[in-house]
Amino acid sequence: MTRRLLIALLAAGLIAGLRLSAQQQEVVPTAPVSFEVASIKPRPKSEGEPIIRRQPGGRLDAQNVAAWHLLTLAYQLQSFQLVGGPDWVNKDRFDILAKLEGDAPTVAPGGGPDQIALATRALLADRFKLVIRKETRELDIYALIMARPGGKPGPALKPSTTDCAAEARKSEPAFCGSRQNFGHIRFVGMPLLTFANGMAGQLGRVVVDRTGLTGNWDFELTFLPPRLPTGPLPPGVTIPVDPNAPTIFTAVQEQLGLKLDSTKGPVDVWVIDSIEKPAPD
Repeated sequence: MTRRLLIALLAAGLIAGLRLSAQQQEVVPTAPVSFEVASIKPRPKSEGEPIIRRQPGGRLDAQNVAAWHLLTLAYQLQSFQLVGGPDWVNKDRFDILAKLEGDAPTVAPGGGPDQIALATRALLADRFKLVIRKETRELDIYALIMARPGGKPGPALKPSTTDCAAEARKSEPAFCGSRQNFGHIRFVGMPLLTFANGMAGQLGRVVVDRTGLTGNWDFELTFLPPRLPTGPLPPGVTIPVDPNAPTIFTAVQEQLGLKLDSTKGPVDVWVIDSIEKPAPD
């Protein structure tokens, strides 16, 4: 898969990245962050997948994006966490070029929004006249639990022997983290909380870890992806999908010995009180 396609699918919510959980606190700098320059141009029509690139030098290049793409980037949301707003927030598309005064320091997963995200919040407030507020609502969620009470992990789920901190110090480190492709997840040296967070984009709901399994884990999970991209793919790019693969619910149970249990729970949502179409420049 090309880097261009990967970023497009992340923007479209088709591949779930690492997300902040209720147990993690968002750390936002006290000093405001904004783009030094920003250009917004409306697109006559949507063509293909949205593309969002973070580039060196604190630059943001967003093509064919709707306002909701910017909102999910700025506030680190899944699409189901965004409530309200007029229809054009999802339909109208824009091309945006913006640049910070300097480069954007890297923020580790779970460490809160980076400067690009914070500057995008300022851009939304300034150019889109966004007024937004955070609420907690009782919504449908999935609880990741043991498939059998007191049961053991499934055949694919193994306690990790990989020290990711030590690997990071090596010149040629072994893979650590979560890598997701269509119908396949490789997971190494991470807690199951990270897996639960990452599944939200696949399933369209918050997923909370209630397995009681501590420590770090390794597994590879194969399943039939719930959603596939729409529109043309870049030349030479194919999506390997096994039509005989199990659903993600069956795969989690059979391969990991876990279960995605549908229930209710508190979910942070962001409510759009008002937003306006930006003046083009």
